[in-house]
Amino acid sequence: MKVRGLLIVNLLLAAAMAGFGWWVAARLAPGTMLAVHWNASGEVDRFQPALPALLWPAGVSALVGLIMAAIPRLEPLQERLEASAPVLRATWIGIMGLMVYVQIMIAAPALGWNLGIDLLLAGMGVLFLMIGNALPKSRPSFFVGIRTPWTLTDTDNWIATHRLGGKLMMAAGAAMVIAALMPLAPEWRLWAIIAPVLAVSVVPVAYSWWLWRSRTVR
Repeated sequence: MKVRGLLIVNLLLAAAMAGFGWWVAARLAPGTMLAVHWNASGEVDRFQPALPALLWPAGVSALVGLIMAAIPRLEPLQERLEASAPVLRATWIGIMGLMVYVQIMIAAPALGWNLGIDLLLAGMGVLFLMIGNALPKSRPSFFVGIRTPWTLTDTDNWIATHRLGGKLMMAAGAAMVIAALMPLAPEWRLWAIIAPVLAVSVVPVAYSWWLWRSRTVR
């Protein structure tokens, strides 16, 4: 799997984000604090000094890029790695885009913009859609996909589990995007995040075990 081009793009993007963060921070008065966390109601519940607040998304983006670029070198199942490349690329690109929006959201008050958390929720939904679309194409891997003892030891189990997982991730992503576009009460908005994440995390693992169990008791 070739990662050099995407890594270069990622590092250049992170550098541009860092430059943007320094530029915004330089426009602000010393001691200015910026919001870095919001609750389900969209209310700010955590602040940081301007420069660290603006730079951490760039740092996360660069770190994720380095980790993603290292995975192909660390994967023992090299012969199956190319089949899982779409999942790795979708996750990588999605996180890059999400970090760009997070930085813009943090910088927005300093630039006179009014951005809510709705677009952030929608961005998370788009990330789930991207990963869910690519997930069924993957094959057994120690670093990419839904890794359980039953998927890693049985290719048929892996394929079936990832088909279900892909559908669930796309449904979860669509639910997040819809929730972001609707005027929901804070508690419903919170459940629009928690419920899909729980479903995507738990159901495929249980299904993987059930497939293994149903075949071993025959």
